Amino acid sequence: MLLNAHDPEVIAACQQGDHDAFSALFEAYKDRVYSIALRFAGDSASAMDITQDTFLKLLSRIRDFRGESSFDSWLYRLVVNSCLDHQRKRRKWLPFLDSFANALRVAGETAFQHRFRTEIAENVQRGLHRLSPEHRIVVVLRYTEGLSYDQIAAILGLSTGTVASRLNRAHKLLERHLSHLRESLKNGRPDA
Repeated sequence: MLLNAHDPEVIAACQQGDHDAFSALFEAYKDRVYSIALRFAGDSASAMDITQDTFLKLLSRIRDFRGESSFDSWLYRLVVNSCLDHQRKRRKWLPFLDSFANALRVAGETAFQHRFRTEIAENVQRGLHRLSPEHRIVVVLRYTEGLSYDQIAAILGLSTGTVASRLNRAHKLLERHLSHLRESLKNGRPDA
């Protein structure tokens, strides 16, 4: 039997403990959850931990889903909570670690071009990680997931105005953190 994870019956079956239903939800949402986690955490190992934590929360809390919001919004909230939990644990146990994004090498690019692109990606990731978790998560939800202000507000339990304010503040902070890139890009080399 092929299950469509977007059918309300699948969620209901998952709430009743149906393993096939949970597998359908996992298959339907694993890439999206991992993508959010990767953009928040900045490294694949942490993203995998966050993804695993999210699906463990989903499995243990699926019975709490009442349909008052969409399943997607409810799942986003689980991902956000897992990201913030991971951030708190990381701050507590590993304050000296700062993760960098892994840049993918484009076919045909020279070693210099690859290093240049990698350094820019690392600078942007460092700028993103300098944001507070509250500012970082709104940036990830807005620009990685393409969610509207209203959707982000519902997921985070905030007003739309607070989401707009946090995004505005995040934009200003990122601009300040990354201002050195503007000149270095003109010169053709990233400065760390």
